[in-house]
Amino acid sequence: MTEALQGLADGFAAAISPTNLFWAFFGVVAGTLVGVLPGLGTPATIAILPPLSVNLPPAAGLIMMAGIYYGSKYGGSTTSILLNIPGEDASVVTALDGYQMAKEGRAGQALGIAAIGSFIAGTIGLLGLTFFAPVVADLAIVFGPPEYAGLMILGLSLIILLAGTSKLKALIAGVFGFLLSTVGLDLFTGAVRFTFGRIELANGVEFVALSIGLFAIGEVMINSEEQSGHQLFRVPRKMRELFPTKQDMKQSSWAIGQGSIVGFFIGALPGAGSTVASFISYTLAKRFSKHPERFGKGAIEGVAAPEAANNSATAGAFIPLLTLGIPGSASTAIMLGALFLYGLQPGPLFFTENPDVVWPIIASMYIGNVLLVMLNLPLVPVFASILRIPYYILSPGIIVISIVGVFSINSSMFDVWLLVLFGLLGYVMRKTGFPAAPLVLAFVLGPLFEQAVRRSLVLSQGDLSIFVTRPWAVVFLVCTALLTLGPTVTGVIKHKGPPETPEPSEEKEGEQSVDAPESKTEASISGKRQGRV
Repeated sequence: MTEALQGLADGFAAAISPTNLFWAFFGVVAGTLVGVLPGLGTPATIAILPPLSVNLPPAAGLIMMAGIYYGSKYGGSTTSILLNIPGEDASVVTALDGYQMAKEGRAGQALGIAAIGSFIAGTIGLLGLTFFAPVVADLAIVFGPPEYAGLMILGLSLIILLAGTSKLKALIAGVFGFLLSTVGLDLFTGAVRFTFGRIELANGVEFVALSIGLFAIGEVMINSEEQSGHQLFRVPRKMRELFPTKQDMKQSSWAIGQGSIVGFFIGALPGAGSTVASFISYTLAKRFSKHPERFGKGAIEGVAAPEAANNSATAGAFIPLLTLGIPGSASTAIMLGALFLYGLQPGPLFFTENPDVVWPIIASMYIGNVLLVMLNLPLVPVFASILRIPYYILSPGIIVISIVGVFSINSSMFDVWLLVLFGLLGYVMRKTGFPAAPLVLAFVLGPLFEQAVRRSLVLSQGDLSIFVTRPWAVVFLVCTALLTLGPTVTGVIKHKGPPETPEPSEEKEGEQSVDAPESKTEASISGKRQGRV
């Protein structure tokens, strides 16, 4: 603990130098823009930078990359809330309630709680990175394929909690999302699956085309049909109505707290990622809410929980990167390459052998976290004012942004046609009452689940008992059973209710009710007599 405090103090002394402060500010601003613009992507942006930053000192170059990485997590919520366009993969969950809040005239509160929740969760995650990195790294090492399989089963079981009015429709959507996730190259056999001869599908269905099509394009089609050109959003005129109230903060406090913890630990697991953390945090917030029926209809906790998990997972992802040399995502894999480019070897001794690099990076993340909340909160009224634009003008802009964002990923028109296809699917699902969130969740978790199960069976030579003989795998399976069967058991108990009262007691109650006036009269007469005495 003392060594960590001393290292953090030395890191702040280096991080507040003008050069490092400039690159930290540049990184968080660039990251915010990357998050706002759909399709550009954090990995692609970070990949451009190593050649440009090769002449910088290692600490300055890595500070800039780290700023872009966690800055994009802040920015991704903006278009999700305002336009239902997920700017970043993990922001898909934020759109579920954030966009509904915007339609209710509460876009400012949603943007504000996203920024505040991100700041709090980011700070909690950084505290975990500062003081508990070795402990969490040891826990991450314990996690093998069976443990990941258990975690993915837990995640897939949350499809039931994401159901709207029909669990059956949610399960159908989840199965379809899982099938979509199998498209592409099989990593174990090298076989190409369900591509129908299209080489563009060899790497699988593009997630950005899927998410933007289901949410943004489908929403535009629905709104254009129902609104008939009228303004869709209501934006308050008073400044104080554009920011979260004390009641909003009170409602969101538990969601931010659990999102911070869940996001940090899931982010520290290589391969899990912030998208998985956001989904799990959202569904936990819904499961333990006193009013779960509000989720999906504009619950502010539905914005706070995934945004907290998203940003806390960013800090957690640095633990396996720095202490084990294991990247947990495409962005951290590029940062690992940058470490090698600077001649640095991450591992268990990285903190003690390279304190002049590690601690300035961590200290700059604290500073960047403050810069981001100072940058995003004042922009809340500016972003919210976008919704004052009439929808018949706004909708073509949404379509253009979506098309450009999807095309920019692979410069492929095939992805644009996928966007159109999934947009039509999103429209049909909205009209028929099928929820889109279970489909996206199954699509994200499907490949992770398949790989974990197949690797586990390779380790055990086909013995299924490996899933119930590993402690952490059993813990996740038990949690799955509790989350899925708990609501059913509770519903059965409530439905049974207290035992019915026997018929004789009902007659007795009736006799007492008839005699009650006489008893009351006798009591009053007795009271008067006592008063005279």
